[in-house]
Amino acid sequence: TEYLTYYSSRQSVSLALGQQYSSLGSQPILCGSIPGLVPKQLRFCRNYIEIMPSVAEGVKLGIQECQHQFRGRRWNCTTIKDNLAIFGPVLDKVKEAGISFKPFTRSGFVHAIASAGVAFAVTRSCAEGTSTMCGCDSHHKGPPGEGWKWGGCSEDAEFGVLVSREFADARENRPDARSAMNRHNNEAGRMTILENMHLRCKCHGLSGSCEVKTCWWAQPDFRLLGDYLKDKYDSASEMLVEKHRESRGWVETLRAKYAFFKHPTERDLVYYEGSPNFCEPNPETGSFGTRDRVCNVSSHGIEGCDLLCCGRGHNTRTEKRKEKCHCIFHWCCYVSCQECVRVYDVHTCK
Repeated sequence: TEYLTYYSSRQSVSLALGQQYSSLGSQPILCGSIPGLVPKQLRFCRNYIEIMPSVAEGVKLGIQECQHQFRGRRWNCTTIKDNLAIFGPVLDKVKEAGISFKPFTRSGFVHAIASAGVAFAVTRSCAEGTSTMCGCDSHHKGPPGEGWKWGGCSEDAEFGVLVSREFADARENRPDARSAMNRHNNEAGRMTILENMHLRCKCHGLSGSCEVKTCWWAQPDFRLLGDYLKDKYDSASEMLVEKHRESRGWVETLRAKYAFFKHPTERDLVYYEGSPNFCEPNPETGSFGTRDRVCNVSSHGIEGCDLLCCGRGHNTRTEKRKEKCHCIFHWCCYVSCQECVRVYDVHTCK
């Protein structure tokens, strides 16, 4: 709230969480028409209606990255539709579509990458000037370095993280282990952005000599964040659920299962149930199975036909594809190509 109050004075716009955003009156249907929002998310949507498209874009970005990172796995994230727009309903739809809400390692990755996506997209939108609610960050400029000076529009990742935290974590207010796990993994995704902020520079000088550079604070490419979180997924920490009696009733917390391993930090992903093998369809675990999935017959990894097909074997069919071939560069300056038909073997799981 303190940070939002600061933004209010800086942008001359009333942004406090408890205050109503002025455009709500002209667009009363948008927030109310989104299914699945809990009351806190609905209030957030109304107060921040201008940046809700960026929130939706961020979730879509996270889901697309999930599909990339798990493209060769038995669970490949393709059951999540790209057009699922808002964070809360996304995870509800994820459950309906087949990605169980159960506390598997994969659900931890979905929470982390979606939370990171929201923070990333909101931060980018602010820097591009598409929202009047936020802008550039002028609070992280230190002294200039040798041969460069501060300039451009430094991206305010802290504001993006704040938006993601307020919106995504609004659903995780239950005193149970699942909410504790989801909050932890949401935060791990957001911390990935703050940890990977870097200087981006533009050269100035005659003929691009780069005598002087103008630099600003920028987010990394989202693919780098996806790679980082995928590594965290592969080394996720298994937790135990502990119950405590408090004034509000029974509360569940998480504790590292193996004391002799390094205790997970806020940047690590956690889970407390192992994932199923996803070999066969199982609506209870959210598995769609791997039948008819394309596999790599020459690989011994998880994307190979032996592992991906779970020992059931695979089918092979031929497929003709048109491709450009025999390309010639003509001076100056174009390339001409012929069109060739090539035959490929395609292997799919039985």
